[in-house]
Amino acid sequence: MRMRDEHKGCAEKAASRLYRIGMFAQMNHVTVKTLRFYEEQGLLTPAYVDEENGYRYYTMDQMAVVHQIAALKQAGFTLDDIKLLQNGADEKAFLNKKKATLLAKIAELTRQIAIIDGHPSGERPALDAPVLVKTIPAVTVATSKARIESYDELFDLMPEMGAEMERLGCECALPEYCFTQYLEPGYQEENILIETCEAVTEKKEDSKRLKFQELPEIQAACIYHKGSYDTFSSTYAVLLKYIEDNGYEICGNIRESYIDGVWNKESEEEWLSEIQIPVRMLQGGAGEDE
Repeated sequence: MRMRDEHKGCAEKAASRLYRIGMFAQMNHVTVKTLRFYEEQGLLTPAYVDEENGYRYYTMDQMAVVHQIAALKQAGFTLDDIKLLQNGADEKAFLNKKKATLLAKIAELTRQIAIIDGHPSGERPALDAPVLVKTIPAVTVATSKARIESYDELFDLMPEMGAEMERLGCECALPEYCFTQYLEPGYQEENILIETCEAVTEKKEDSKRLKFQELPEIQAACIYHKGSYDTFSSTYAVLLKYIEDNGYEICGNIRESYIDGVWNKESEEEWLSEIQIPVRMLQGGAGEDE
């Protein structure tokens, strides 16, 4: 009985032993600067601070906190995330969310690797249809202009536009003609100014979201694109090369016309779009009209 009491006293004494910040940093393979930063961020407060000289001291128990912070940082957690966990946030939910994010990144990287493996180096991508230069008739359209942060937002804008068209009593023209115009030159990853257009049988009174206008007849170089919008770039490359090689120049806003998509096809492989670029013949060019 007496021996157990003696060992208990030793354990309590060892647990309460204080280590100067330099020694504690060395014990945990971190820098003193890191420990001071953790203190500033409210992640690890010294067990004791000497008021006279400002020396900071830590206990052996606090090593577990340092190791937890390091492990969570390696797993991709931010310091704000770690602070929330320390303050009692649901650890299981946090870990599951981070795991889902990492799995999504793995899936995206796997997709990119598959594209690289399937790309025939130095060869032109295979397409389901050739480039055609054709006349696109004048059309009455309902339009919705917006500045979006990413192309994914198009999936949200189109249903909203459809709901507003239904509210205004619009009737879609046949054959259906829905497309997006890019209103600023050059490709942009974010802050993209677009105008979504849907052909209608007649104009209605403009609303806050929708405007109605007549678009004139244009001549456009066109090509069909089969599959996900993520692979548009290779199809654009073929179309733009055709325009350059055949004596044309671009003279209007590029249109992406959506024929089949998420609204009526279950698989991205079945999506069908047509890229339409307004063109005119350069002086002395030898383009072909279809």
